[in-house]
Amino acid sequence: MSNRFFITLPDPAAARGSDPDLSFRAHGAEAFAQELQDALGSPALFERWRAKQDNPDEVDVRLGEVDPAATVHGTQSDLSIDLVVNTTLPGTILQQRLRWLCGSTWQLRDVREA
Repeated sequence: MSNRFFITLPDPAAARGSDPDLSFRAHGAEAFAQELQDALGSPALFERWRAKQDNPDEVDVRLGEVDPAATVHGTQSDLSIDLVVNTTLPGTILQQRLRWLCGSTWQLRDVREA
């Protein structure tokens, strides 16, 4: 089942995670959307995070689940950025990727069945 997540980055300049190697580098709605889409559709971000763990081989591989068909659309709304994510990934995986990319500087506005 696919879900649609509505996410807001209220302060895009502050939308950076605590680890620069995992964090958003984007500037602008389309760039944020593309980076998040890549993080959901490819194992690259997960693998970078896993390599930083004390025991990478003991990390649960289910945390690296991806959805190659995931899409993310971004729009500028005043000073904030709104992202609409369509994915079959569970919300917990989406939240994990968002924490790596932008820390706690995001807001989940709504979730609907896609």
